[in-house]
Amino acid sequence: VQLVESGGGLVQPGGSLRLSCAASGFTFSGYAMSWYRQAPGKERELVAGINSAGGTTSYADSVKGRFTISRDNAKNSVTLQMNSLKPDDTAVYYCSRSYGRNWGQGIQVTVSS
Repeated sequence: VQLVESGGGLVQPGGSLRLSCAASGFTFSGYAMSWYRQAPGKERELVAGINSAGGTTSYADSVKGRFTISRDNAKNSVTLQMNSLKPDDTAVYYCSRSYGRNWGQGIQVTVSS
């Protein structure tokens, strides 16, 4: 199983970033996928999840209305569109198969002026 995140970086408050996760080594369309994040000194937390078909999504209260998770089963990829970013969104973001079954290496997102 391999999960490779991309798209992180530095953005100003109020800006947007789009994270992508390329998956391989398993039948992608058979699994829910999720995004987690971990800020310095804090526990890893679930940000968003999507079911295997892409028809059902869920979000942490802190990101509802600002983040959107989606997937493309033909391309074995899952994305996290992040809008109206806040400094509190600064963290390492991780792509996960199912909910914590496997992890990507993580990608840094920094929201700062």
